[in-house]
Amino acid sequence: MSGPTHRFGPRGLHRGAALTLIFGCVLATAAATGSLPRQDDRRNPGIQARSVASAVDPRDREAVEDAAAEAEADGKSVTDAAQDAVSRSGDRWGAVYDEQEYADFEQALDGSYTGVGLSARRSAGGTVTVSRVEPGGPADRAGIRKGDQLRTVDGHRVDRRPVAEVVALLRGDRTDARAGTEVVLGLRRDGHGWTETLRRARLSTEAVTVRRLGSAPSSAVLIKVTAFTKGTGTEIRDAVRAAHPDAGILLDLRANAGGLVTEAVTAASAFLDGGLVATYDVHGDQRALNAEPGGDTDRPLVVLVDGGTMSAAELLTGALQDRGRAVTVGTRTFGKGSVQMPSKLAGGSVAELTVGHYRTPTGRSVDGQGITPDLVAGTEAQQRAETVLSGLGGGS
Repeated sequence: MSGPTHRFGPRGLHRGAALTLIFGCVLATAAATGSLPRQDDRRNPGIQARSVASAVDPRDREAVEDAAAEAEADGKSVTDAAQDAVSRSGDRWGAVYDEQEYADFEQALDGSYTGVGLSARRSAGGTVTVSRVEPGGPADRAGIRKGDQLRTVDGHRVDRRPVAEVVALLRGDRTDARAGTEVVLGLRRDGHGWTETLRRARLSTEAVTVRRLGSAPSSAVLIKVTAFTKGTGTEIRDAVRAAHPDAGILLDLRANAGGLVTEAVTAASAFLDGGLVATYDVHGDQRALNAEPGGDTDRPLVVLVDGGTMSAAELLTGALQDRGRAVTVGTRTFGKGSVQMPSKLAGGSVAELTVGHYRTPTGRSVDGQGITPDLVAGTEAQQRAETVLSGLGGGS
């Protein structure tokens, strides 16, 4: 099972932002998701949260479960009672989700979500603009374009709001976040303002895109990964195997909020011949994540990262950097390195509490610190990365 924990503003906004962010619809430094293990695979918990202190005491987990059971017996909200217990536990990034919300997480990690099919980002001036429109989605069919200014969502002004709140408004609350429900957007383009009424739809995500950076067959290959949803690791491995033998790989993990840690390990296996990817602890019990043998260890590899590179994406970056397999280019990553596990509560709700932290192969802690790339570069990062890759003999 997988799900985010970062909370913003009122509870409804917490949920909306988290559910949307898990599939990479909108990414922001302060709003992100990570990954958790499936219930039948607790040996490989994912990576969650930012700058938490120590792991939560097991007694706090019992307190959360007891609060949920008592609330159910009294006919009260199990989710709210359990969340209050999580807050008292001191687990800053702990969270509780009802059964439907957690089912949405599962769907998102399978590569689908309910939404209008647009991504947004905040400009330096505080306005929110459309950064991407999903082909064939509701926003695309309505004629919304990249670069359009998003001014209101259902009458709520979005300028100066945290991006997470904008995401929550787009997704809707517990009753609105379903296919077929309507959302009214106020937009502006070239001085002209208008409104569009869109119906949310079930959409599929494209977590991995692959293209050559030149016209020659041996040109470097750019693999852009927006999230580690189900099957992402295999797609990356297949793209590496399909590339020309003389082609280098530019792995773009910028604005990647994470996802399933097992997929990140599979991705690492595309470039490593077995060996350590990361270590982690669960209540002090040390464990390891290892790559599968047989990866391509010779092909030139450069990894692009930024402040939006989080969680499972940081795990992959740290492994490739520590193992000397890649040159990393960009800016310091976000710094999410806490391990969480889910617990099923009364009434079907799910609580997520911190149980430990992970480290890179050389023992570096990522949580609250992030990963500093080998070559720091801002707006010119991709150009610098391509130059480095060319210098490594990875094509042009």
